[in-house]
Amino acid sequence: MSQTGNKNLWARFQRHYTEFPALGLALDLSRMNFTEDFLEQIKPRLDKAFNAMDELEAGAIANPDENRMVGHYWLRNSTLAPTGDITAAIDQALGGIKAFAAKVHNGEIQGAEGPFENFLIIGIGGSALGPQFVARALTQPGKDKMTPWFIDNTDPDEIDRIKAKLTNSLSKTLVIVISKSGGTKETRNGMLEMQDAYQAAGLSFAEHAVAVTGDGSNLDKIAATEGWIQRFPMWDWVGGRTSETSAVGLLPVALQGFDIDELLAGAAA
Repeated sequence: MSQTGNKNLWARFQRHYTEFPALGLALDLSRMNFTEDFLEQIKPRLDKAFNAMDELEAGAIANPDENRMVGHYWLRNSTLAPTGDITAAIDQALGGIKAFAAKVHNGEIQGAEGPFENFLIIGIGGSALGPQFVARALTQPGKDKMTPWFIDNTDPDEIDRIKAKLTNSLSKTLVIVISKSGGTKETRNGMLEMQDAYQAAGLSFAEHAVAVTGDGSNLDKIAATEGWIQRFPMWDWVGGRTSETSAVGLLPVALQGFDIDELLAGAAA
């Protein structure tokens, strides 16, 4: 390459190399094939995208079919929520999760035959994938405060396998039923299977169960009527696939013994 070519590359590198020390990130765009006026050309589109993002984060309706906001990012930092009511609801739910996990760990809340040693999540799709990922990624066998189990589909062989594994420890297993709508058939099937298992063992399912669901949903009504241990909220502005930082994911994380504040701080970073 000629000396002139090297000088041009160096000059381009100086224009299109940026460091972000706070993030520990360096970005070099100099070898990408775009013209010098490209960034100026796309500025209107970038401005439009950033404005749309600001509107979304401020609570604009993003799901016109169901007239819903999309606000899972508020869960990582409740002060970003567009209203004080939403901020308060997030903070209250977070405090409730911490308090509940502490009571389970110290034995104040326990099963029929002693402190809970396991928790079983019954959910499907986003109601199970996030908790499964975190549980398996962060697990410390022998150090976790509780052992996680999952029923995340309607495969009868898989459900029977889980039931067989837990058959002698149902009295020390906390069941977490997760469904935002409260009407997901696959989740309901798993719940019914476990209700039968507890009944067959002469145990009260309600005294070993909590719900994570929308306010007033079918599941919420069942849990209230039957006297389940506790109900945790799942708001309509949180999608299943982005629900890990709601009670869907934070409750299992707390029960397993991890610091949920650290998880939220990492998600917000």
